[in-house]
Amino acid sequence: MVRSIIIVGAGMGGMAAGIYGQINGYETRIYEMHTKPGGQCVSWRRKGYTFDACIHHFFGCKPGSSVYQMWHELGALPRELVTLKECTAVASPDGKMFVDYYDLERLKKTLLNLSPTDTKMIEKYIELIKVFAKDKMDDALSSGSLWKMLSIFPSMVSIRKWIKMNMRTFAERFSDPFLRNAFALLIYANPDAPLFFHFMRHAGGMSDDIQWPVGGAAEFSKSIEKRYLALGGKILYSSRVEKILVENDRAVGIRLVDGSEHRADSIISNADGRKTILDMLDGKYMNEIVRNYCAPLQDETPFAIDVFLGVNRDLSGEPSSLVLLLDQPVKIADHTYESIETQLYGFDKSMAPAGKGTIKVELPASYACWKKLYHDDREKYKLQKQKVAERVIEILDNHFRGIKNQVETIDVCTLMTWERYMGGSQGWFNLPNRKLDFTMREDRSDKKFKTTLPGLDNFYFVGAWASAMGSLAHNANSGKTIIRRICGHDGVKFKAHP
Repeated sequence: MVRSIIIVGAGMGGMAAGIYGQINGYETRIYEMHTKPGGQCVSWRRKGYTFDACIHHFFGCKPGSSVYQMWHELGALPRELVTLKECTAVASPDGKMFVDYYDLERLKKTLLNLSPTDTKMIEKYIELIKVFAKDKMDDALSSGSLWKMLSIFPSMVSIRKWIKMNMRTFAERFSDPFLRNAFALLIYANPDAPLFFHFMRHAGGMSDDIQWPVGGAAEFSKSIEKRYLALGGKILYSSRVEKILVENDRAVGIRLVDGSEHRADSIISNADGRKTILDMLDGKYMNEIVRNYCAPLQDETPFAIDVFLGVNRDLSGEPSSLVLLLDQPVKIADHTYESIETQLYGFDKSMAPAGKGTIKVELPASYACWKKLYHDDREKYKLQKQKVAERVIEILDNHFRGIKNQVETIDVCTLMTWERYMGGSQGWFNLPNRKLDFTMREDRSDKKFKTTLPGLDNFYFVGAWASAMGSLAHNANSGKTIIRRICGHDGVKFKAHP
């Protein structure tokens, strides 16, 4: 008898679980509240411009890596890709520019030109990049594989001092003021970001493992949907799940908001964990650990506001990511900014009409502030979004002279946009409370949240609540991991290919 699986949500983890489920002989159905696949891996069109809300650095592009193999299994690769030449660039108001090139000779020359007095520190920086680039360290860290992590353990021990640092602490080792400020912002303009992730990006860029999928997130998601449907899977769009049905502490099905009920042998949730646990399951399957995972996250959220611009300007000569340092702090809505980060899509001609360009500006902000504004006064909320866009355009005009008069279309997303679109909690930032230990590792004790819930059988998490990360690769791998686990439980030999 063919066993069946219902999957809530067509995000990366949900579609991956569906694909590997189909490959291994299960009958799978995905119920998605929206009309498109991908979940947060999404982009959309406005007046000929493509606005991408997801992909920054796409890992797994180099044949031979475990992540590439997974993308190949999922139908996402091979595809047309663009090779980028730099991690991030940072520009000061007085015209200085630091471009963090993947090419180490070019990078070293750039740094020495900026600050000859930092020669010793620059050489150490280049040396550390080389350490991370060897032994396939980036592949091991992005794969989520325990065995691959163990294989690079000796290298990790040798650099353990640096792994614990954040960008700000490492940047303070430079003597040049501009270099100190610039280096701290190389990871999404976040000085508290871990240093090791910066080195991972460098390793991936040097080996061409990090590239850009032409067309952006929506085209990427559609290729995985195509693979799933070709294997016989079913996606039911515009199907919002209201409850997970439970009988005798076993998940047996779902109920949609239209009242219809659908049953299966196993239930997998790719939906927001808090909504799943507290609403779909009425908070019945919780212990202290799970309760802590459901605790609110910090109020200040990265990427809380996205300002998208379609501009009548050629951006093909600009860096793919540019942080602009401000000559004085600027207050936008509830937050004071000393820099703003931009994504410039001139490297992908499909993102804008010929000779024109798409820009995304990502800003951290307060979730509580925007939530209150959205619920208290919708008109003020819309007006505040408009003011944010106007202020951002003024700032951009200081660097890109004349761009203020070249803007052809504007779109602004906040955390409330994501909450409405995804049906989750705290906008796109719907991760578990990351102050706690959260892992996909197979641990048979009750001290780990093993992507299941205490006292509930036949139920699993995939996606962000299984990986505790926003990475596409980790979220997709969580779907593969869960199907492997279900196969083991059923005595089925897991296969990654039909």
